[in-house]
Amino acid sequence: MQNNRRSLASRILPVAAAIGLLLATGCSTPLANLTPTALTENPSQLYTISVRYTPKAAQLIPGSVTVNLIIDQQSHPMAKSAAGTDIYAIDYPVPAGATDLAYYVLASHDSVDSKGQVVHHEDRTELLHSKISGRYVLSLATNRGPVGARIGIVGAGFTAQDTISVGGTPARTIFESPNSLGFYVPAVAAGHSYKVQISNSAGTVVAGTIGVDQSNVSVSPDSLHLRTGETQRLTFTVPTMATAGGLLIDVTTDVSESVIMSEVIIPAGASNVTVNVTGGRPGSGMLTLHGYGTGDITVPVVVSP
Repeated sequence: MQNNRRSLASRILPVAAAIGLLLATGCSTPLANLTPTALTENPSQLYTISVRYTPKAAQLIPGSVTVNLIIDQQSHPMAKSAAGTDIYAIDYPVPAGATDLAYYVLASHDSVDSKGQVVHHEDRTELLHSKISGRYVLSLATNRGPVGARIGIVGAGFTAQDTISVGGTPARTIFESPNSLGFYVPAVAAGHSYKVQISNSAGTVVAGTIGVDQSNVSVSPDSLHLRTGETQRLTFTVPTMATAGGLLIDVTTDVSESVIMSEVIIPAGASNVTVNVTGGRPGSGMLTLHGYGTGDITVPVVVSP
């Protein structure tokens, strides 16, 4: 199939160049492609190719219009579509695993000139390409939430290598299945909407837009004084109960060797969580919570020998 496409390209490129020259000189073509350049893979392996053909002849001969899809050096007649006037379409079967369609459309009609003679007209598109992708996004589970909220994405073609960003800020990404991803809203400024993007080595797709709402969190106690090896409990509380997937509290520290603690996630249906904090190497610094209130929240930490 690939060899045929190369052969087709070598035959059609001169035609494409001629069409480009016509367009550059101000001429227009009555044949317009309506097929998306990106097609979503479907189980039927049928893909609709459509064009609009509007012959400009004043004395068009009824029934003389023909429109054909040319692909892999084969001609396939296109039929009038119910989608609109002068639209022609065909459902073309594509082998499973194919990722690219290379084709052009050839159309013709007959008219009667001023001398009563029948004149045959032909029009064709340039060489066209449509990509077939099994990777697409259907929707975000919700269009808003606070920092730390877990958001689901439904679609197809997801992999464990996918990474999600919100407004360009990397988000904690959870691969659930080829049809489902999740992420925690990262510490971005509240009161704004951000584009959600999914990326991997194959490229980036936009999943949608999410609005980030302001939220507050309180921490008790508001400071920690530990000895090496000693453990204290630290409680995080938010104003409302966490939704499905829980609420991730983004906690960092500038004394990572002095503080030993687990990830902080308030479970779904709860408004607080308590975690153990153990003193490591002697030192002093801060636990910092990002994305809450009007700025970061800090908890001073001192670890003594």
